[in-house]
Amino acid sequence: MEPDTAAVLRDLGRRIAELRRARGLTQEKAAERLGMLAPNYARIEQGRLNVTVDTLVRVVRMLGDGVTIADLFAPPAATEQRSGETPK
Repeated sequence: MEPDTAAVLRDLGRRIAELRRARGLTQEKAAERLGMLAPNYARIEQGRLNVTVDTLVRVVRMLGDGVTIADLFAPPAATEQRSGETPK
């Protein structure tokens, strides 16, 4: 079975959110560090923005602490949407 783009983006966003929360960052602080508006960053975590490789590299740098591009594509721990997240 080939991967579904929407599912990949959803899982990527969830994984980025997990890594961000593990570092104690808010979405607003992460967006600030990336030089983007908070609503645009939120769309990444919601899986609603098809990010470029450049953006992925910037996210890895923002997360720091040895995070790699491959880490972003590891399955997220949570398969359910967290409370307060925008449904897809």
